[in-house]
Amino acid sequence: MSALLDAVRAGRTAEVVGLLDGMTAAERRSVFPELKALRKELRADRWSSQATRAHPALHAAGAACQTGAAAVASWLAATDMRWSQASPGLLLHLLRDRDPEWLADVVHRLAQRPSSTNASYELMAGLVRLADCPVPTTETYVQGWVWHMGSTWKEADTLVERLRAEPHLRALVPALFETGEVGGSLWWLGTEGPNSWPGALSQLADEGVLERKTLIDVCLARLLRGGQTNGLRVCLRLLKTLSLTRTEERERTADWLALSSDALSVVAAYAQSVLSALALDGELLPRQLAQMSEAVLFRTEKKLVRAQLVLLGKVLARDPAAADVLLPAAAQAFGHPDAEVQERALKLVERHAGKVTAAQAREELALVATQLIPALRSRAAETFGTAAPAPEPLAYEEMLPPAPEPTRLPHAPESVTELAEEIGAVLASDGDVAAFERALDGLVRQAHGNREALVEALNPVARRHWWDGEGEPGGPSRAETRFSRHQTLVSPSDALALLLATVRERVLTATLQASLQRSTVSTGCPHGPLEAAFDARFWEISFRLRTDPLPFLLSTPTWSTGLLDPDELVNRLDTYRRLGARPGECDFALALLRVGREDRSAAGAAAGRARGLGTAEGTRLAQWLTSEGPPLLTDRQQTSDIRILLECGEVEELQADFPREFRHLGRRLDAPRDGWCYRHWDINLRRHWLALLPERRELVAARLLRDLSSVAVDDERGVAAILPPLAESGGEAGEAVHLCLAYGLGARHPEDRLAAVDALLVLAARGQLDADRLGADLGQLVRRGAVKPTRLAESARTAAATGAEATVWRVLRHALPDLLADLTTGGTPATGSTAAARGLGELLGVAAECVERSGARGELPHLAGVSDRRGASRLVAEARRLRDALNREAAA
Repeated sequence: MSALLDAVRAGRTAEVVGLLDGMTAAERRSVFPELKALRKELRADRWSSQATRAHPALHAAGAACQTGAAAVASWLAATDMRWSQASPGLLLHLLRDRDPEWLADVVHRLAQRPSSTNASYELMAGLVRLADCPVPTTETYVQGWVWHMGSTWKEADTLVERLRAEPHLRALVPALFETGEVGGSLWWLGTEGPNSWPGALSQLADEGVLERKTLIDVCLARLLRGGQTNGLRVCLRLLKTLSLTRTEERERTADWLALSSDALSVVAAYAQSVLSALALDGELLPRQLAQMSEAVLFRTEKKLVRAQLVLLGKVLARDPAAADVLLPAAAQAFGHPDAEVQERALKLVERHAGKVTAAQAREELALVATQLIPALRSRAAETFGTAAPAPEPLAYEEMLPPAPEPTRLPHAPESVTELAEEIGAVLASDGDVAAFERALDGLVRQAHGNREALVEALNPVARRHWWDGEGEPGGPSRAETRFSRHQTLVSPSDALALLLATVRERVLTATLQASLQRSTVSTGCPHGPLEAAFDARFWEISFRLRTDPLPFLLSTPTWSTGLLDPDELVNRLDTYRRLGARPGECDFALALLRVGREDRSAAGAAAGRARGLGTAEGTRLAQWLTSEGPPLLTDRQQTSDIRILLECGEVEELQADFPREFRHLGRRLDAPRDGWCYRHWDINLRRHWLALLPERRELVAARLLRDLSSVAVDDERGVAAILPPLAESGGEAGEAVHLCLAYGLGARHPEDRLAAVDALLVLAARGQLDADRLGADLGQLVRRGAVKPTRLAESARTAAATGAEATVWRVLRHALPDLLADLTTGGTPATGSTAAARGLGELLGVAAECVERSGARGELPHLAGVSDRRGASRLVAEARRLRDALNREAAA
């Protein structure tokens, strides 16, 4: 037994196998407790060189020395040995003499485990072969099979040949389309060429190796279930490669109808094309076509909607008797949010209205026509012989969504166990400033008064993270290596990790002191001052945790935005005075930056109390509370790469009497030349930067402006998530905030545009939105090509749909004139293109809808020049619609 354990510890796998081969079953069972103890020992630092060396041998020995199938499967898929396992061939050698039923039990248990456990496909396939049992069809096994098929190329080998040689092919292929995601981890299914999966499966179906009907059915079933785009595209490609016959298509009419209604756009388009062919050949009943139309015409994809209207027109031209059924279905498009779609639908109904014979159908058409935009209702009334609609009343009251209210931070947990749980949650999430600050304050408090219990409670949390390891034998800890080499804290969790490593004695005091003294500011990056202030606070806290623990933090905010109530800060300074505690320089500086001064009466009252403390900090706080921060002076810069950025002047009050790491917050900001900074990749950091200056959001916005421009100009994703917190923050909402918002409204990705719309609505609800400024900014950005009008139209339409039509119109009223002027003078490169003109047409459509709903009236410069053009393009049509809406007489 000792020889086996020595060989396992040393990682001599071949010797371990030889020893196990010479042992009886009883001898193997007797040694297992010691193997289990060794695993527990290595688990404490599973990334050490000793553990990495021993794990493959331990993995093999533990599997060979157990008798229960469940226990062996659990051992083989153990998380701590996931990346250092024994080879499949070696394991199969050790298990080959077991009972086939036992082997089948093991492989099915392995196959039931999540694919993240890294269970070896070669091992599972070998066990299936030894047990001669049915193949598992779980996601783990099927994904492993596909990986294996895609990675075992041989010279002159093809995918078809490898699949043809698979004995379990008829069981595995249907299961492939039933797994969680075909196109994620199985991405190569969508490759093109002679060895593509769609091509190979189609060829095998033609040869009869696979049943064609089954393949079609599982593919359609997967499309009906939905999922990620990549997987659905794979299924769609396979369907196209199979080239379904008309009989096969007709037999699955119900599936095509369901897909045209709810499926991914590209899938719905294919289903629509199949149903269109059936309808034009007379193999789709009018009732079925009407059912399809009612679903498709509610979709947002205008290409699908237009194609459906064209199809209805062709069928009605060939079968006039179907008008009673099909025209009411076509009229469902009268309620479409796009005015062009409404007009197309109305033209279709006008062309075929004379074919309607049923009175009920005509009544239904007249009723649905009330959903048309005002400019089209009169035409519909004439078509259906109904009374013209009366002018709309002037009464309109905008209903903006209520602005979110900041929440008060609860007190830090008093129990070290509860605190440890919260710290673990914060490390896993990173994003919530309030939860982060609450956990941070609790950590400082417990480290001051209950350090030993805190360290014990943090053990389970810390051991899950890389920085808690000991490092190489005789060398520094991993945390010491990380924090001694790189001073920058790259994420909120990295900052919290520094404090936990300090509490758990993983970082040397000399390292903390050196980092605190040598802090620098990245001058080439607009984020540098924000980073320096954020980092300096944590290096100071860490050093004080080791040398002179703070009783609590002065800078913990009162509110979720980062704002600190002045009375609360006075109370904390008073407690410090009574305890004789020395405030941290950076902690007090941040408390000053966070303390509320906008409520002048509350700030003045707190200043009087602060002077009465008789301390230097109290006097400094009183001076700060009675002063007013000057507005940020900005200078607009138009860059060569179509952006509009800002340069900011000095902010003197942020430089006097502040630590050197904080003074750069008030230094001049030049328009940054570069964008993304590798040191500031974590988007969650931006929320914490904003909480540094909760009443000076203009300053933060100016330093984030280059980042925000990237969502529109460079098509980056996720940066605009900072816009709602920016809108909810305090202080002036000036040029920087509105430019950030303008870029967000023109973002490439829908989630960023939605974040920008949320921010716009928050500012409007708080009375802080300068619609004139925002509109002018958007007009300039569209002219320069930094913001695409189609994206802006989507954002404006989304905002208007919440009930903010008047607000959106005020913005567009100042964005449109310059764009319209460009068109009347021949256009600039940004607005003169066909795509830009089409996008401007959509923008005019949103403006017209806002005017129609809000009852706004007046003139829009340069609108007449566009609306008087000849033709019926979307741009001209929407310009006329907006002109008519602005000039329409309203009912008294």
